[in-house]
Amino acid sequence: MRYREGGDLDTSSIQDRRGRSGGLGGGRGIAVGGGGIGLVGLLVIVLVQVLGGGSGGGAGTGAGLGALAGLAEGETADNAALEQSCDDSGDANDSVECAVVADVESIQDFWTQQLGPQYVPTQTVFFSGQVQTQCGGATSGSGPFYCPADRLVYIDLSFFDTLRSQFGAQGGAFPNSYVIAHEYGHHVQNLLGTNQQVTPGESGPTSGAVRLELQADCYAGAWANHATTVPDESGAPLIAEITQDDVDRALDTAGRIGDDFIQENLGGGNVDQDAFTHGSSEQRQRWFLTGYETGDPARCDTFTTDDLG
Repeated sequence: MRYREGGDLDTSSIQDRRGRSGGLGGGRGIAVGGGGIGLVGLLVIVLVQVLGGGSGGGAGTGAGLGALAGLAEGETADNAALEQSCDDSGDANDSVECAVVADVESIQDFWTQQLGPQYVPTQTVFFSGQVQTQCGGATSGSGPFYCPADRLVYIDLSFFDTLRSQFGAQGGAFPNSYVIAHEYGHHVQNLLGTNQQVTPGESGPTSGAVRLELQADCYAGAWANHATTVPDESGAPLIAEITQDDVDRALDTAGRIGDDFIQENLGGGNVDQDAFTHGSSEQRQRWFLTGYETGDPARCDTFTTDDLG
């Protein structure tokens, strides 16, 4: 994956809270959508469920949030260092944090094109160790996630190293982009009210929770199809090239964050489909490919099909 040289990066869609204070208090709602990538077994506790609805998940929740939405008392965000290190789009070729800045900008430009005024841009929060959200407290072990209550995406960037070291993923810039695009898929679902079709706490191979996650994978693939053509404000795309090796690496990552892989390799060793909340490795790969090969979010309707793979 290669980013365009000489363009401008907009860091306004990032809240850099790394090194800031913030406890792990309670929050409104338990609706937090992750990529299904906890560090201990399945971690299908609260933070790896995308529950929507309820007290924290309505599409109208968080409307009109300002730039510092979701900050806990005593917690601050400071983008000064990020702005200095990520001023040129070419910086994304050498820096993980700058790559995420570019990814977020590209992903949101894509969804603005697709949905028009229905799409409300949101921010990604960089944190280290732990963070307070309107869905409750979270730690790095939760993996990246989306909180419908404050409409923010959260990530500890060290997670990308964890994907390689603990999950055995090949890693790379494009798999990282897939993870970010998946979380923004949850934002789209929240805006469209799709998460309200999911009953909180349900699980199983055909459950609403699984369908929500597979759709987010498909949405990530749809963005990836258009990533090298989606223009930024200058009229040129931020992402210059995605190779077949990049796609293969993303599929490798998708295969390592399936419920069955995590249960068998990072959990107790036994696969229990009744506990599935994100889909099998094969399903996650299939739906990412569906989005990538068609480039059409309309082909990502996982809620009406009887064939999830």
